[in-house]
Amino acid sequence: MATLQSTLGVPQGEEWEPLATVSDPQGFRAFLDRTPFFAQGPRRTNAPAVAEIGPVWLDDPVQSTQAAFGKILDRLAKSESELAQRILTMSPDVTVSTGLSPWVNRRGLFARDPRSDTFRAENIPSSQKWNFSPEGQHLELGIAEMNLFLALGAAGLSHSLFGARILPVGTVYDPFVCRGLDALNYACYQDARFMIAGTPSGVTLAPEGGAHQSIGTPLIGMSQDGLASFEPAFTDELSVIMDWGFDYMQRQGGSDSDPRTWLPDGSGGAVYLRLSTRPVEQALCSRDAAFRQGVTDGAYWLRQPGPNAEVVIVYQGAVAPAAIEAAGRIGNDRRDIGVLAVTPADRLHAGWAAAGRARAQGIETARAHAERLLEGLPAHCLLITVLDGHPATLSWIGGVAGHRVAALGVDGFGQTGTVGDLHRHFSIDADAIVAAASAMSFGRPLRSRAG
Repeated sequence: MATLQSTLGVPQGEEWEPLATVSDPQGFRAFLDRTPFFAQGPRRTNAPAVAEIGPVWLDDPVQSTQAAFGKILDRLAKSESELAQRILTMSPDVTVSTGLSPWVNRRGLFARDPRSDTFRAENIPSSQKWNFSPEGQHLELGIAEMNLFLALGAAGLSHSLFGARILPVGTVYDPFVCRGLDALNYACYQDARFMIAGTPSGVTLAPEGGAHQSIGTPLIGMSQDGLASFEPAFTDELSVIMDWGFDYMQRQGGSDSDPRTWLPDGSGGAVYLRLSTRPVEQALCSRDAAFRQGVTDGAYWLRQPGPNAEVVIVYQGAVAPAAIEAAGRIGNDRRDIGVLAVTPADRLHAGWAAAGRARAQGIETARAHAERLLEGLPAHCLLITVLDGHPATLSWIGGVAGHRVAALGVDGFGQTGTVGDLHRHFSIDADAIVAAASAMSFGRPLRSRAG
């Protein structure tokens, strides 16, 4: 190091002086002050937030969350709202299959120079309108998931770099989130603001085999800092989450925790939606303030348990029909059955962990949303957790109030078949939930049919 210092001509004791080797430091400093890079002060800027327009409610009796996602964006595309003007969608080769077709047909594709629709020019029938222009609001990326997250991260910093608000929305097959994890991580590290929909997800995409089935992505959503992760089952939940998400992407407040949830929501962040192609009969939700709050906080009671509840089914995402069916069947010989709908295990767990840290620091009144939900359950109550994803996503919930847990989920892949076949194979169907309630009631260990 001494040789390097001598070679560079850095005087002893001035190793940390920025201009130690400059012969005319005052002149050089004046030159730097005149350059455009520094002339206008700090480069970090901001842009006014775009007002949300409220949830876009859909009234389909049976619908998948992936299809609902496309319909909500289509409704926004039809509107003249500033929110719609600021959305920029992007996708790596799965624009049509992830539900972005209506948005793209209405808003067009972006290119610096206008380009006509090749399909139309060659008289090739196509339901898609592939018109490119500087006014377009979709980026077509080809098969390049890493580029997707790089683009989401760049566009998600536009407010701080250029003072112009862009709300980037990306879609990708959920298992291929892993292809762009490095760029996703650094986008969140830089505090980029975007919404990414991983869809379709899980083994519920049964006929396509293991290569298109995701297992660990719920855990990625939970563990990635700067990313609020959600997995709705019903379209009303998705409507609330997307409305909340567009607002959350623009927040620039402090990092203090909300004393109700113990989540630092004021600081905002990026949003991850794990969606499914499975059509689900829609629950009759109230759409009131309490429902909306429960959805964004992490969970709400789809079926309120009674005072002597013996079993509570805790589910997330596309397995909702199995949870509802099992609750009806278990209710024949078990008392006060409850069904807890978890919308983001991410936020439910984060709030619980933060409240525990607050109590350790002397704030004895700190109570998390998960604690308030479970505090009335008797000690003997069994929690059966189930989702189309890794069981560790929800198994922690037994630690909230000290309840026994039977954790059902997916920890293997490679199977192909119908949705019923795979849900049965991995023990995440109604029969598996009923069997778990029976086995655990008599103290027998739960055994997976898949194993």
